Amino acid sequence: MARIPLEDNFTDVIGKAQRGWHITDAELCTRAGVTPADLAAVKAGQPMDAVLRRIARHLRLDPDALEDLAHLRWLPRQPVFPRGFAMFNTPYEDCRVNSYLVWETRSRIAAAFDTGADCTGMLDTIAAERLSVRYIFLTHTHEDHVADLARLAAATGAEVWASEREPAPHAGARTFGENSHFHLGEIAVKTLLTWGHSPGQTTYFVTGLSWPLAMVGDSLFASSIGGSPQHFAEQQRNDQEKIFTLPRDTVFACGHGPLTTLAEERAHNPFFARPRRAHPLPPGPAEGTDPVEPAAAKPTPPPRSGRPAPGSWRRKPGRPHA
Repeated sequence: MARIPLEDNFTDVIGKAQRGWHITDAELCTRAGVTPADLAAVKAGQPMDAVLRRIARHLRLDPDALEDLAHLRWLPRQPVFPRGFAMFNTPYEDCRVNSYLVWETRSRIAAAFDTGADCTGMLDTIAAERLSVRYIFLTHTHEDHVADLARLAAATGAEVWASEREPAPHAGARTFGENSHFHLGEIAVKTLLTWGHSPGQTTYFVTGLSWPLAMVGDSLFASSIGGSPQHFAEQQRNDQEKIFTLPRDTVFACGHGPLTTLAEERAHNPFFARPRRAHPLPPGPAEGTDPVEPAAAKPTPPPRSGRPAPGSWRRKPGRPHA
């Protein structure tokens, strides 16, 4: 599959932070000491480093990570799972959405995570790998993530599961509470309630594959976060407390955009990164991380700083559901 672009660019990140913290342009200009013209230019897509660094602090964003994102100096390295994992990326209106399959290679028992806009590719993989899909897990019930739920459920006969706080729009669907456990042979799935973007937004922590895996849905994207004008603080806190406390080599399978890892997001996501430089204004270009794809034949374990990988769909600023 072709490399998937980032879901959000730096203007999307600024917009999400502004809406989430309820900061107007006028307030931001006053707090950061920038002119309305310069702020408008940045929000229109001009990566003016001095302005970016000034407004970042007042939006609770890491200035270094925001500056790097504006200049595309970093993209997550693409992790390779040699077996038992497949990712699907389908178009939905003006964006693209991800869905996933996980399976145990010996028993061929599988679980699907969301359906995307079209589950045709997933059904083809199920047939090609001779899989028996036991569960369909929903990260949340926004239309782009459940658009083909009826078809996938009918074709596989799988149980449909979602959070008790956000039941699935499907007859016979079942619900779980936080910290529920499911098993696919030796593969274990644990539910973590990471709400904020939606009432029942759930992260599924999967162990038993090559690397630990978190199906984060729209809780988190590479270099960004799921938007939430009403519950942004809760979204960010849940991400910090429940997702960023997972093992450092955990791969994040996001609802939009490319795969990434906890370690890389800790270093490069403007919402979660820690400051790397003490000075208030940019001294010059920061070092970037070039995307690297490990060899598919016998992938080496990713570095301890974070294992995986690249990509990037840009959504226009202001889309409410991501």
